[in-house]
Amino acid sequence: MMRGCRAVVLVAAFSGALQGCGGAAGGSGDPGARPLPPGQSCGSIRSELNRLDSKGVPAQVERASNGGKLNATQRADVDKYNDLLNQYLGARCHV
Repeated sequence: MMRGCRAVVLVAAFSGALQGCGGAAGGSGDPGARPLPPGQSCGSIRSELNRLDSKGVPAQVERASNGGKLNATQRADVDKYNDLLNQYLGARCHV
């Protein structure tokens, strides 16, 4: 669970650092929170992230980002985790 929380914090910090890159002149460059897909909520996404955390997916995300090999099932879990994390952070569920 701690690895998942650490990953969320790291991604949040990284995305926050990038928010200033490409903003409109004179504006904050902040597009605002993105809407969640139909049928999703911050809670449902957090639950799914927790389930993937318990399967050890954050370690697989780290392995993949370092060039490590993953089997098809692990790759699918990593892709799902990244997609959910993008939705969670994009909707600003973490604030």
